[in-house]
Amino acid sequence: MFSNILIYFVVIPVVMLGALALCRDIKQIRAVAVTGSVALTALSVWLLVEYLSLRAAGETAEMLFMGSWSWFTPLNINLAVGVDGISIAMLLLSSIILFTGSFASWEIPQPKEFFLWLILLSTGVYGFFISIDLFTMFMFYEVALIPMYLLIGVWGSGNKNYSAMKLTLMLMGGSAFLMLGLIGIYYHSAPAGQPLTWNILEIAKNDAISHGWQTFLFPMTFVGFGVLGAMFPFHTWSPDGHASAPTAVSMLHAGVLMKLGGYGCFRVAIFLMPQAANELAWIFLILTGISVVYGAFSACVQNDLKYINAYSSVSHCGLVLFAILMLNTTAMTGAIMQMLSHGLMTALFFALIGMIYGRTHTRDIREMGGLMQIMPYLSVCYVIAGMASLGLPGLSGFVAEMTIFVGSFEHADLFHRCFTIAACCSIVITAVYILRVVGKLLYGPVQDDHHRSLTDATWWERLSTATLIVCVAAIGCFPNFFADLIRFTFSPEIFTVLGMN
Repeated sequence: MFSNILIYFVVIPVVMLGALALCRDIKQIRAVAVTGSVALTALSVWLLVEYLSLRAAGETAEMLFMGSWSWFTPLNINLAVGVDGISIAMLLLSSIILFTGSFASWEIPQPKEFFLWLILLSTGVYGFFISIDLFTMFMFYEVALIPMYLLIGVWGSGNKNYSAMKLTLMLMGGSAFLMLGLIGIYYHSAPAGQPLTWNILEIAKNDAISHGWQTFLFPMTFVGFGVLGAMFPFHTWSPDGHASAPTAVSMLHAGVLMKLGGYGCFRVAIFLMPQAANELAWIFLILTGISVVYGAFSACVQNDLKYINAYSSVSHCGLVLFAILMLNTTAMTGAIMQMLSHGLMTALFFALIGMIYGRTHTRDIREMGGLMQIMPYLSVCYVIAGMASLGLPGLSGFVAEMTIFVGSFEHADLFHRCFTIAACCSIVITAVYILRVVGKLLYGPVQDDHHRSLTDATWWERLSTATLIVCVAAIGCFPNFFADLIRFTFSPEIFTVLGMN
């Protein structure tokens, strides 16, 4: 079992949990958190290199590094793992954000307990991205969600108990829909007389889910994952949860956890039920289109830095689901690139907001001003994050959004093009709230004389933010590398069924 490299994405976090339980002082806790996150990042990079080498050598299998071990034979449940380019991109994103989040939480209170729950959350995230068995994928999905209640309820701020409970109830509600959908897929996963399976690749190969059952099960699975992707009208947990969460949790939550929704919608709902996706996509296009525009407009009227970024995340994550539902290769490639771009830039945003809040003790932009002259490093980083969010060329946001809009506009009918134009308008709205915040927060007169004595970023804060900025710039400057990594992984079979090009 341990000969498969993918298992170590779960083994390393579990070892970190054991090591954290034995730690007795803050230095040991920090050492375990940083060492483990570095190991996971190195493993992700190595996996990427090996994957590209195998593809260059002519390997054409849909998934690589596959392995399967029987877990519960009566229901054919296996610990089945495998990755493609999309999975590897998500693993790399998760590792980078966990690494930078560890430094962003350098001075968190009760660090031992905090990192125990944070690492447990990341265990679920890694397990989800490497799983190709629906049951184990759902299990890791739940492992990733459950720690959020305590991480927000104990270490959060503001109305944290309400936010933690609201987040938990809404995500568990989505999980209930998802569980019913997955059970339905399992009982229609193979032709009559053949053994049922939870394996995603086998289910797709069997093509045994009838059109009627696809029509019934697709909305359940898409809504189940869509709740985590902040799809309208199930998005209301997101702004409250982000606003109350501690810095590293906001980074991991917005940067990675919400990506489980988009990844699941593609990997399960669309990949396994393409006929229903083709027929019902228009319904969810309306909902996700509303998410894109509504989230951007809502961000314009907020004064709390975290709420501004939280509603921005609703808009950007809505754009991911919007692009996936366009059902063509260009838009779907843009959707995955948007997941990477948003994950990095929103993690940078939340890290900077946490650092600014730790100094000023306020997140209200009306109570701050002139921070550029007081803490220039953090201010410049905030400007860079803002420029990435509004789609400045040379940064990741531009590449991802342009790919989405070009792919979406490939549809020649009026319905798709009208919604594409509406989604494009979100760029203008994004520029409004980003420039508004930058102007109020960083320029103008200093609102509080106490702020004049504040210090700029420490070395660990500089390391965290600089790492994220480099990654955002790398995607913006070398988009072909990431686009090719993603595009190669799409299944020709599903494209044929959906009429993709």
